[in-house]
Amino acid sequence: MNDERKRHWEKVYGTRAEDEVSWFIADPETSLTLVESSGIDKADPVIDVGGGTSRLVDHLLARGYTNLTVLDISATALDKARQRLGEQAGQVRWLEADVCELQDEQRYCLWHDRAVFHFLVEAADRRAYLDSLATHLLPDGHVIVATFSFEGPTECSGLPVEQYDADKLTATFGRDYELLNILEEIHVTPQGKEQAFNYFHLRRV
Repeated sequence: MNDERKRHWEKVYGTRAEDEVSWFIADPETSLTLVESSGIDKADPVIDVGGGTSRLVDHLLARGYTNLTVLDISATALDKARQRLGEQAGQVRWLEADVCELQDEQRYCLWHDRAVFHFLVEAADRRAYLDSLATHLLPDGHVIVATFSFEGPTECSGLPVEQYDADKLTATFGRDYELLNILEEIHVTPQGKEQAFNYFHLRRV
C-alpha cells in the first residue's frame, strides 16, 4: 500500500466531518442513474472504489442492491461509513485497500469510481489501476468513472489531478472498454464552489 497516499487520506477523513469534504453529496443522483441504466441485476457484485464516506452505498441498499463492496484506502473513512449505516453496515463488504494494489478474490459486474482515477497523475499509477480493473471486472462488466472535466479544478484536497474528456478517457482505458454514455455534472461543494465533472459509463468488451 502506498504509505504516503494512505497518510494523506487518513488525515483528511480524520480531521473533517463527512459534510465538510469538498466531494460530499447527499444524493448521488448521477451515479445512481448510471448504475441503474447499466441493467445489472440487483444481486450482481458491485464495488464502489474510493467509496470512503460516500452515501452511494446507502442509496443502493435502499434500492435493493444486495452484493455491495466499498473500497477505500482510509480505515477512518470506512469506520465513519459503517457507523452511519448502523445495522445495515453488516449487509456491505468493507475493503481497506489501495486500488492500485488491489488483491481481491471477488470479481465484479460493476465498478464505480467517483473521483479516484483523476488523482492518479503518474502513468505508473494509472497502469496499476487499470491492471486492477482488468483483474477484478467480469467480462461485459460495467465501469462508471467520474473525473473533473477540462473546465473543472486542476487540484483537489491539496493534490494535483488529471482532467478528462471522452477522447482522453477512452484513449487511457484502451480498446478493451467501450464508452456507452457520458453525463456532465456541476457539483457544488459544501463551501459553495462549483466543480465540473464528467461521468463516463463504459463496458468491458
